[in-house]
Amino acid sequence: MVNEIMDDELLALLRAVDTPTVCNAIEMAQGKRGFSQFTRGTMICSAPKIPPMIGFAKTAKIAALSPSDEPQQVTRERRMAYYRYMSEVSGPAVAVIEDIDYPNCIGAYWGEINTKVHKGFGLSGALTNGVVRDLGDLAEEFPVVAGSIGPSHGFVHVCEIDTEVSIFGLRIASNNLVHADQHGAVIIPDEVVPDLGRAIHKLLEAEKIILEPAGKEGFDFELFQSAWEKFEKSRV
Repeated sequence: MVNEIMDDELLALLRAVDTPTVCNAIEMAQGKRGFSQFTRGTMICSAPKIPPMIGFAKTAKIAALSPSDEPQQVTRERRMAYYRYMSEVSGPAVAVIEDIDYPNCIGAYWGEINTKVHKGFGLSGALTNGVVRDLGDLAEEFPVVAGSIGPSHGFVHVCEIDTEVSIFGLRIASNNLVHADQHGAVIIPDEVVPDLGRAIHKLLEAEKIILEPAGKEGFDFELFQSAWEKFEKSRV
C-alpha cells in the first residue's frame, strides 16, 4: 500500500492517464456533473510527453519580486526547514508552491537544482503558479507545471511552509491528493478514491463507443448518431 486511501494498482493507473481523464472519472465516480476542484487558465508543462504527476501535496509559499524584509538568519532557517519538510516523504508526493507575487511573478524557483533536489527526496513533480527555467537541464521524469517561463531567480525566498495555497484558482491544502499534467491540475477527493479505478476503466470503455467507429472507413452521421446514443447511456 502506498497510502491508506490509495493502493499501488490505482497509483499505476493514475500515472497512465491524463488529467482530463481523471477529471471526467471523478464526475463518473460522483455520479453527477459539476466537479470544480481544478485549475483555471493555461499553464506550462516542462515535459508534456512524460507521465503526469500524482501524489499528496507538500505545500509552501514563495516570493521573489523583492528581498525578504526579515533578518537573513530567519530566511536561511526557513529555507532549511522547507527542505526538511519536503524531504519527509512516505508515499507519492507533489510539491505545490504558490508564488505570492502572482500575476507578476519574476523569480524562477524551479530550475535544474530544485527539480533534482526534490526528485531526490522522492517527489513526483512540482505544481506552481510561478516561474520555471533551465528547461534543458531539469531533472528527468520530474514534470513542472508552472505559470510561466523566465530566466531569473529574482530575490526568491520561502515565506510559508505546510500551508493552504492557491494555484490558478484552485485552493490546495497540504496532503490533498493532486493529479497534474500539461492541462493543469485537479484535486482528487478522498471519498471518490475507492471508486476511481472502476470509474476510469468505465470511462475509457465508454469512449471506445465513439472512437472506434469514428476511426473506421465509411463513418457517417448515421453511424455517429447510433454510437452517440449508446455513449450517452454509458456516461454521467
